[in-house]
Amino acid sequence: MTLQAKPVRLSTRDADFDARFKALQHWSADTDAAIEQRVADILGDVQQRGDAAVLEYTARFDGLNAASMAELELTQADFKAAFDSIPEAQRRALQDAERRVRSYHEAQKEACGESWSYRDADGTLLGQKVTPLDRVGIYVPGGKASYPSSLLMNAVPAHVAGVAEIIMVVPTPVRGSVAAGGSGNSGATRGERNELVLAAAYVAGVTRAFTIGGAQAVAALAYGTATVPAVDKITGPGNAYVAAAKRRVFGTVGIDMIAGPSEILVLADGSTPPDWVAMDLFSQAEHDELAQSILLCPDAAYLDAVQDAIDRLLDGMPRAAIIAKSLNDRGALILTRSMEEACTISNRIAPEHLEVSSSEPHRWEPLLKHAGAIFLGAFTSESLGDYCAGPNHVLPTSGTARFSSPLGVYDFQKRSSLIEVSQAGAQVLGPIAAELAYGEGLQAHARAAEMRLKAKQ
Repeated sequence: MTLQAKPVRLSTRDADFDARFKALQHWSADTDAAIEQRVADILGDVQQRGDAAVLEYTARFDGLNAASMAELELTQADFKAAFDSIPEAQRRALQDAERRVRSYHEAQKEACGESWSYRDADGTLLGQKVTPLDRVGIYVPGGKASYPSSLLMNAVPAHVAGVAEIIMVVPTPVRGSVAAGGSGNSGATRGERNELVLAAAYVAGVTRAFTIGGAQAVAALAYGTATVPAVDKITGPGNAYVAAAKRRVFGTVGIDMIAGPSEILVLADGSTPPDWVAMDLFSQAEHDELAQSILLCPDAAYLDAVQDAIDRLLDGMPRAAIIAKSLNDRGALILTRSMEEACTISNRIAPEHLEVSSSEPHRWEPLLKHAGAIFLGAFTSESLGDYCAGPNHVLPTSGTARFSSPLGVYDFQKRSSLIEVSQAGAQVLGPIAAELAYGEGLQAHARAAEMRLKAKQ
């Protein structure tokens, strides 16, 4: 039976557009209560029993029976052997991608990740000290798909930031294992390690790695065990169990974000070949059935042409069933009154990936305020950003681009304020601080400031 993918057709001229558009956007990040309870139990068990609990859950959920954590730890020799074993073309691609990602994040660090200070007129020094985190954990999915690109996007900015230790966890479940409550990655072959992921770990300079996944891996990173060192922050994508675990350990450690399904929004003026845009919509839809692909365009004939391209191209895609389900359930082709209106709607959506597929992309870019990443021009496919353009592909989803940013060097740094008040400065600041402290009823604060008035060092 031939699959069909028919994204919903909407028009901003329709009387019910706002209601249908709101329904299209709806996606709940709430986790199933059963998942939340299971994750809470796993976290508590790992916190109490450490390695023993991690080994038990890895056997139960991923089908990997190990006598000790040493059997689940990967070594630098494993990384190097994987790198040497993959085809030369893959080695070059990994190295080229790493180089571009590193270059971008080095520029990012120079622009916004350096310490600074100044002295005011009375000699008081004020500033900010930027320091890297000591140790971070990165979660790399494994199972249905393996993501060496995700490893690069998490490890490289951490390195550029100056993080001393990068601890990777990557599940390698046995085919057919029951993953409920664990990594959720059934479908891997015989628990085998993905050589491209390990090769990426070699290129990116991962410090240590363990073949564990799911909530138990997040717990091990957050709380530490006899074998897995506790980290300061956990980054990287995962399934519902991983997301729930990250949410629960936040506060004990930092996290990057709670990511929802992948998204792409294409703003098109009709100048890009329809096949290109159809394939760009596919590129997100193939991630999973909950992914969302939307096209905004003021040209109805062009929307028809893109639908025709979808019809022609779908059967040739290996993940056609997933693409069809995604486009049928959450996809949309939306006719707008103008490109300006399309930009306004884009800002309402605040998409993860935003393609401006136009002959004049820089005309529209100033109107776009909210997006994880903006891809300008017909030749800038989102997939290039996923792998090798340079900017990070870990992006805010589900409208959180309204207040969140892509993963970057700044996520692996922290900032401390610097204050050095001179004697002259204390005479200026002391009365101000004392007046406000008395107003708040905090006499010791006020007295501490007053004691330094006219004092000699």
